[in-house]
Amino acid sequence: MNSLIGVPSGTRIWLAAGVTDMRKGFDGLAALVQTQLTPDTGGAYSGHVFVFRGKRGDKIKLLWWSGDGLCLFAKRLERGRFVWPQADSGSVHLTTAQLSMLLEGIDWRRPERTWQPTLSA
Repeated sequence: MNSLIGVPSGTRIWLAAGVTDMRKGFDGLAALVQTQLTPDTGGAYSGHVFVFRGKRGDKIKLLWWSGDGLCLFAKRLERGRFVWPQADSGSVHLTTAQLSMLLEGIDWRRPERTWQPTLSA
């Protein structure tokens, strides 16, 4: 993610535990950060990255305050699903390396792909 968006060093990454309605946009996700995540996340306008996952597990959205506006990044996996904590509420802190694995569809808790190719070229 650092090479994609250029998040400054020291930025914390927070995974929102549980399921999020993926129809939510900037304001809906920012409201979730303010009302449902633990106080130590700093809030939606803190400059930290907040990651949300949909019910089926194949879509995620990242919300980030860049200093002059909110940024929203969305990704859908064609195969597999994004690995998520079992908790129904709260947040989990990730490192940038764990976020990179998450975005690639790799289990960030133990780096293995969630699916294996069936054919080789």
